[in-house]
Amino acid sequence: MDLKNQINKDKLPQHIAIIMDGNGRWAKKQGLIRTKGHEQGENSVRETVEICREIGIKNLTLFAFSTENWNRPKYEVNTLMRLLVKSLKKEIESFQKNDIRLNAIGNLDLLPEKPKKELLEAIKDTKDNKHMTLTVALSYGSREEIVSAVRKIVEKTTSGELNGSKITEQTIDEHLYTSDIPDVDLLIRTSGEERISNFLLWQIAYAELYFTEVLWPDFTKEDLLKAVINYQNRERRFGKTSEQIN
Repeated sequence: MDLKNQINKDKLPQHIAIIMDGNGRWAKKQGLIRTKGHEQGENSVRETVEICREIGIKNLTLFAFSTENWNRPKYEVNTLMRLLVKSLKKEIESFQKNDIRLNAIGNLDLLPEKPKKELLEAIKDTKDNKHMTLTVALSYGSREEIVSAVRKIVEKTTSGELNGSKITEQTIDEHLYTSDIPDVDLLIRTSGEERISNFLLWQIAYAELYFTEVLWPDFTKEDLLKAVINYQNRERRFGKTSEQIN
């Protein structure tokens, strides 16, 4: 049976986030250098975006480059930045055609000038698209994001713009990079690793976690559909009992 036909359109996750892991191990298995895994992973990104749009996912966030990744070998970092520019140029027409808004979260000021310029231009060009939002986490670390939010809130309380006693969860939500997108419903990590790796720690408070052995360059539309079907077969209680939910 076609996996797409098993999808319940009434129980779709509003926001899927993916830790795209396994590019280096994929390349090693093929006898190739690590950067070839990143290049191959572009195809999985394209397939994932396509199938999410097809089934009606409104928000997709991809963990592309962490703050810790800056510590990787220079040649690998340079390749990742080059691939970013290349893929943005290649996909911008598709984003416009398919009504996809590009978004980015992270400390973008750390990006080299050319990739940053290309990224911001693509974000500007697609800002009015509404069918789906594709968020790329670049130079991103969740703890850094939370610290940044706290600093902004402290500045507002110090200036009198915000009453400290009125701070709520919503206040923190509003000062995160993800203030304009909903919390994560389904978090997927490829390659068999079962860690969060400092990714969207606040936003995944009630997310369903799905781990797969598939290495990211081998991740297909079918793998995404399997994750969504698995999600739809779970009972999401948000702290309540099964009886309360039913």
